[in-house]
Amino acid sequence: MSLGLVDEDGNAHLIEATRALGDQLALMAHPQIRSVLLTHAHIGHVDGLTLFGKETLNSRDVMLYASPSMHALIDRTPHWSLMVEGGTFTPHPLQPGLPVELHTSLTVEAVQVPHRDELSDMHAFVVRGPQTSLLFLPDHDRWSDTLAHHGMPDIRAWLADLKVDVALVDGTFWSKDELQGRFQSEVPHPPVEETLQRLGPRIEGDPEIVFIHLNHTNPLHDDTSPEAQRVKSMGWAVGEQGMRFTL
Repeated sequence: MSLGLVDEDGNAHLIEATRALGDQLALMAHPQIRSVLLTHAHIGHVDGLTLFGKETLNSRDVMLYASPSMHALIDRTPHWSLMVEGGTFTPHPLQPGLPVELHTSLTVEAVQVPHRDELSDMHAFVVRGPQTSLLFLPDHDRWSDTLAHHGMPDIRAWLADLKVDVALVDGTFWSKDELQGRFQSEVPHPPVEETLQRLGPRIEGDPEIVFIHLNHTNPLHDDTSPEAQRVKSMGWAVGEQGMRFTL
């Protein structure tokens, strides 16, 4: 999955480079991407980078924003490093807490979160527009680690500290039992069940929370499922392809 951003001048920016790049560009109606931002190195988040090359889009001077450890991996990976050397991408390392201006009315800030770091670290992004701010958090290991990393007692306190109006959060799996024993101890994503337990029903002043990055096994794909109805009854939402937000 990815998140497309279009600034007030019509420039397009893309968070994550997936193998479904063509379909995502069609949804954005912007074939020319000015910048790409990467959260981390796992497959499904970066395997569309090569599609920007001369064999497909033949893009030039696309700003590539990622953490220093992600850029180090790009430098060590021939397919990607050759694209940097050839001018497809212009690398821009990100540092947590230092906003990057994509446009005079659009900034992005990297927020480090604990997640499997075999290849690179993981950063969520806070996107701030003229009126609205949005958190993009497709992956992290567990809420206890993420909240401890930021010194926050609960999810509400963390989102309030980030000052976001909309939070797109990791909804990969509904429950820890979903994969029938694939993981011996725990699923390396906080299950939606747990997130709902931590949040409870939406109350006045809460940001809009949308569950994204759903695995194909997740019952939230079925809008009529009891699980989807539970999410909605509590005042939260499930992400849908083509969903739009005005920032």
